[in-house]
Amino acid sequence: MLAAEGLGGVLLGAQHNFAWLSAGGTNGVDASREAGACALLVRGDGKRFVLASRIEMPRLLAEEVTAEEFEPVEFAWEEEKSSPNFLADRAHALLNEGGTLGSDLAPTGGAYAVEDAVACCRYQLTESEVERYRLLGRDAGEAIGDLARSLEPGQTESEVARRADDSLAARGIRSVVTLVAADERLKKFRHPVPTGRRWERVLMVVVCARRAGLITSLTRIVCAGGVPEELRRRTMSAARVNARLLAATRPGAVGSELYDAAARAYAEEGFKGEEGLHHQGGAAGYRTRDWLAHPASTDTVQVNQAFAWNPSITGTKVEETCIATASGVEVLTTIPDWPQIPVSIEGREYLSPDVLPL
Repeated sequence: MLAAEGLGGVLLGAQHNFAWLSAGGTNGVDASREAGACALLVRGDGKRFVLASRIEMPRLLAEEVTAEEFEPVEFAWEEEKSSPNFLADRAHALLNEGGTLGSDLAPTGGAYAVEDAVACCRYQLTESEVERYRLLGRDAGEAIGDLARSLEPGQTESEVARRADDSLAARGIRSVVTLVAADERLKKFRHPVPTGRRWERVLMVVVCARRAGLITSLTRIVCAGGVPEELRRRTMSAARVNARLLAATRPGAVGSELYDAAARAYAEEGFKGEEGLHHQGGAAGYRTRDWLAHPASTDTVQVNQAFAWNPSITGTKVEETCIATASGVEVLTTIPDWPQIPVSIEGREYLSPDVLPL
């Protein structure tokens, strides 16, 4: 990437990129900022550095990276605060024979913004990343499955959200997105931020769960008593849209083609236009979505790239996270003993989560 972009080095300070390059480490201290508390520098000749103040360096070297992997460049915190371009200036000084510096954050100190190019480097997961992802998907699925089965009508959306976050935290997972919709709010809002409303009949729980940098997304719906026929019908249609997306998620497929597959499926199910009410999802990994499938998308599916699809029809939604392999998708977030909706396409069965009656 450095050679293709004509760069002498790239400075990575965003929290998701630090997690990627350090194989699951974190430079995060303040969750309100995209930038972490230190940065990594990769030089064109392969030399790597970690740039951090003396506040952060001891912990980084003890818990996140090693001096053998990344040469430490430590400085006083007062120096960093003396100039908005301090990190870029230090990085420039470390470039071998000069050269142009790229950065994954906003352009600063003469560095060019190259987040899109860096993102492409993250898309194809390594074997160790795939294994970490499988464990994350399993643990997140089990945590939310256990939570869902314990829910009782009368609980507030905010209480359910807190319990979802706690269930994940007990497994070392942090939810970066938690949405909860009770009854009529499920029909009104695609992004239902939790409120004090108490649920009576139907409840949807959505989480984007992160551990060691990787993020898996899943949605589950529960119903007190028998599942209403209309909710069942709509959920089955959403599952068939999801199956079309899963079947189309093959290496080499283009984002616009995936969007078209979803749009056609909505129309075939009698819900033409629902794709315009919410995005269908897309590539995942170290961000909730690296890119979305849309009509003008030119992004291409890579081997061993993660995807989170979330087709929705007013009043319901299905969502799982999967990995695109050469032999088809591998769904990571399936919950043991959760009711599934099977859909067969070209001799292969694709499963989507159904509504769980409590």
